[in-house]
Amino acid sequence: MRAATIHLAGERLFLDPAGGLYWPERRVLVVSDLHFEKGSAAARQGSLLPPWDTRETLDVLAVLLRRYGPEVVVALGDTFHDDGGAGRLQRADAARLGSMAEKFDFVWVMGNHDKQPNGLRGASVAAWRAGNLVFRHEAAEGRLAGEISGHYHPKASVPVRGAVVTRPCFVADARRVVMPALGAYTGGLDVEDMAIRRFFPIGGRAFLLGKERVFSFAFGPKRRAASSV
Repeated sequence: MRAATIHLAGERLFLDPAGGLYWPERRVLVVSDLHFEKGSAAARQGSLLPPWDTRETLDVLAVLLRRYGPEVVVALGDTFHDDGGAGRLQRADAARLGSMAEKFDFVWVMGNHDKQPNGLRGASVAAWRAGNLVFRHEAAEGRLAGEISGHYHPKASVPVRGAVVTRPCFVADARRVVMPALGAYTGGLDVEDMAIRRFFPIGGRAFLLGKERVFSFAFGPKRRAASSV
């Protein structure tokens, strides 16, 4: 496994191919848009999705926790897909998530799907600041420096051997990072969509998630072919 290294507001950050961001100086792991129990929420509305999304998402989160052993875990909002999600957790998933929250110091940033604190151990906050960085669910307007956010579930498409591959991605420039969604059933918004592009008016870089590495390319006015980093 090889993470991509970037610098933001003077801080060195690792972009992990599993979809997490790690800040080694502060031992902070950041994940975004877990959307636990999206499958069961869809089932309540008549969509027949396999009810294993929470388990799959917890599997990825467990990998990141083992890989980095952080002191703090910051979840950037939309932890559950709706306010009833915590009550629909299967017993084993609830126990596993509770064990993680007991072992690590979690900060739960509130998102647009989080109408109230999720009841898990840890701090529920509107935004979280540490050093030169601010962590929030949705990117703020303006040319802020040192912002890390989620919400948009960015993805990007690149040509590979005559086909087009679409994957979740980080989006970054010198001032901000928009995180990919970690949730197993989350959709995505293309980095060229104006909902994302408006935060990167002169372009930036997309970091596509691969199995063992991250693939980086410029987007915006000077988009070019992807390269591994």
